[in-house]
Amino acid sequence: MTEIAAPRAATAAPARMPSTLRVGLSRAALETRMFFREKDAVLFTFSFPIILLMIFGSIFSDQMEGTGLSVSQLYVAGLIGSATMTGFQNLGIGIAMDREDGTLKRLAGTPMPPAAYFIGKALNTLLVSFLQVAILLAIGVAMFDLELPSAASSWLTFAWVFVLGVLGSSLLGVAVSSLPRSGKSAAAVITMPFVVLQFISGVFIPLSQLPDTLARIASFFPLKWMCQGFRSVFLGDAGATLELAKSYELGRVALVLGAWLVGGLVLCLTTFRWKGRRDG
Repeated sequence: MTEIAAPRAATAAPARMPSTLRVGLSRAALETRMFFREKDAVLFTFSFPIILLMIFGSIFSDQMEGTGLSVSQLYVAGLIGSATMTGFQNLGIGIAMDREDGTLKRLAGTPMPPAAYFIGKALNTLLVSFLQVAILLAIGVAMFDLELPSAASSWLTFAWVFVLGVLGSSLLGVAVSSLPRSGKSAAAVITMPFVVLQFISGVFIPLSQLPDTLARIASFFPLKWMCQGFRSVFLGDAGATLELAKSYELGRVALVLGAWLVGGLVLCLTTFRWKGRRDG
């Protein structure tokens, strides 16, 4: 009698790994939860630009001659630019701390695609910056007579300046996170240049009142162009007379922010380290 062979067990299909984007979205949700759990950091992040706006907007509330605009409205646009660039400071310090406590080293040893970590950081930064901008706009409208634009083209300009600014700033934050020798020194190393940039980029002091040398230095960095782009949205044609070129130069704004986006990516690829210097 012919012996009937037993059927072979079906070979189990290997588990399919989730896509990098899906892992990045999950990482973004985790980063957001961790951010909002740190009550002190949340309070400082959102209250600091509000306090600055209230102080500067209340003290310097005079009308700017020939424009129909107040100095406080100029501060609203400038602080929106500053809020858009907070990713530079937050990511630079946060990633340095992750490197110091071994978080990056542990993540590098997991199956998680490296890009997912940065996607999570960038999306979290987009959310936090958007919330900051929304709060500043609400205060500007309620207390400083800021008029929101009605034209769709103005909001389109706001969108691309915001997205390019946040992503470029995030990449620069990732790149500079490798500069501090330790997580403890990260705040001092990264906060100082960010504060200096705010003073020379039109956030607190109009560019027309700065020495030419400082204005030229500011033109090499993205914050000056981000503030200029936001002034074009919220101050309109009347505010263009306050610019050094008597124009918002939106084409140049897009060119500079795009260049910093590409340059930031190159810096990240060439300088980022998963391990601390003490780890070799």
